[in-house]
Amino acid sequence: MKENTKPNNCLGNQKPPLGGGLERSPGSSERGLGCSFFHFCPQCGSGRFVPNDFKSMRCEDCGFVYYLNPSAATAAFIMNSKGELLVTRRALKPAKGTFDLPGGFCDIGETLQEGVAREVKEETGLTVVSSKFLFSLPNKYVYSGFTVPTLDSFFLCRVDDDSVLHANDDAASAFWIAKSDIRPEQFGLGSIRRAVTIALQHPSIVGE
Repeated sequence: MKENTKPNNCLGNQKPPLGGGLERSPGSSERGLGCSFFHFCPQCGSGRFVPNDFKSMRCEDCGFVYYLNPSAATAAFIMNSKGELLVTRRALKPAKGTFDLPGGFCDIGETLQEGVAREVKEETGLTVVSSKFLFSLPNKYVYSGFTVPTLDSFFLCRVDDDSVLHANDDAASAFWIAKSDIRPEQFGLGSIRRAVTIALQHPSIVGE
């Protein structure tokens, strides 16, 4: 495979498989870890900001309740005419240097479809002309020492011209890889690794 580097739900009613060594979604005892990051009430500044339940904090002075809900993120499966998958190499932490799919966090006021198209454009220079929702997976993304719970939505995308591929933004490089060469363990982020494993089991995503 040649990496292009920076210059100097089609599953129907089937549920994504969780066996075969894949990580399961975290239980309630794990899901609330991010709340402990906050020590002061964002409403009044009180230090009496205490756990309310596994996903929220409550201020004992002003009564404000903060819920740590998952952030929306997207990722794209893009195949070329040769049946190869578009893969990027992560330029930044977390999982710097590992494989990834084009994608990222959605912006405020953006739909999932708009978000995945924007991220593909920013990271690869390719223009998405259609996107089909496949499935979603929960994930935990560590940024600046804070664990961000995310809900990652995966799309099968078609682009208008794959010859203009060039890595940018969060992607150190971008390249096409044959299905036979795809190794899920090379993908550094948990939900991406699970998604690639699922995709390899479904020809409707990555072909025969």
